Amino acid sequence: MPRLPLGKLPADVLQSILDKHAPRDPRVIVGPRVGEDAAVLDIGDRYLVATSDPITFATDELGWYALHVNANDIVVRGATPRWFLATLLLPVAATDDESVRALFAQLAEACDELEVALVGGHTEVTHGLDRPIVAGTMLGEVAKDKLVTTSGARVGDAIVLTKGVPLEGAAIIAREKERELRARGVPAAIIRRAKGFLRAPGISVRPEAELACELATVHAMHDPTEGGIATALHELADAANVGLRIDRDRIMVLPEGRALCDAFGLDPLGTIASGALLMTLDPADAGVVIHALARESIDCHFIGQVVDRARGVMLVDGTQSWPLPVFAQDEITRLFAEA
Repeated sequence: MPRLPLGKLPADVLQSILDKHAPRDPRVIVGPRVGEDAAVLDIGDRYLVATSDPITFATDELGWYALHVNANDIVVRGATPRWFLATLLLPVAATDDESVRALFAQLAEACDELEVALVGGHTEVTHGLDRPIVAGTMLGEVAKDKLVTTSGARVGDAIVLTKGVPLEGAAIIAREKERELRARGVPAAIIRRAKGFLRAPGISVRPEAELACELATVHAMHDPTEGGIATALHELADAANVGLRIDRDRIMVLPEGRALCDAFGLDPLGTIASGALLMTLDPADAGVVIHALARESIDCHFIGQVVDRARGVMLVDGTQSWPLPVFAQDEITRLFAEA
């Protein structure tokens, strides 16, 4: 049988496996499903929200990175991150006491920033690795009437996108492939700005998610990660059993992200995109949220509309439309597969 490609399992393969192992516990409100960012468990007076995400492409600021990527999956549920567990797998040839202490310092810094407690995990030096890997598990909580899911999108909703794409992808490419970028003629200023994207505008979506939920009834939120904004939009549509009409020109592609993707022939729409946030909500509420985020210096734009499933997931440019591309794997995996 052919080997699977680098990156996440194909969505259809993963969903077919998950369908065979559905949880039987009635307290599981949202279980494992492609497109849903975190599990939701009924613990009585509120919901416990749980997610797990490894950091495998990036090596720089790994601990800080892991906290924020996992926290994103919690806040898009309308929940507050509370507790973090970290499994640290470290390569034999590149691990010493100083590097381990530095990694834990990054974890501690991010925990303090998010007001999250580091409550456990596992750390070991492991054979067969050429880079450190952090696999994080984040737990949070949310009032039962405040839960948001990816599947909550409704026909007629406005679709809004914050910050732009591919924010995370640009940061990873700039940090991991700087030498190649310079050799391909990418200006140093573009590389420098892209490196800074992890913190400004930042890969955390907590500020915009919390403000949106405070001001409006958000029907769905989704965190675009592997596969980029295109995959996230398909996941949102599949989870809610709806169609989407996306205005191609309204998708905010960051200039630095486009330049770095162009240098390697990557499509920005299929490149890992943490830091952006997708939301669907009533059009009137969308206007309120967009203006409120602007006052906080967070870019946010209307990019499309939720429509009937039969109309498909389409990119629109004036009177023309075509299916939104499907990416079998994240574009950035091509850089690491070739390494």
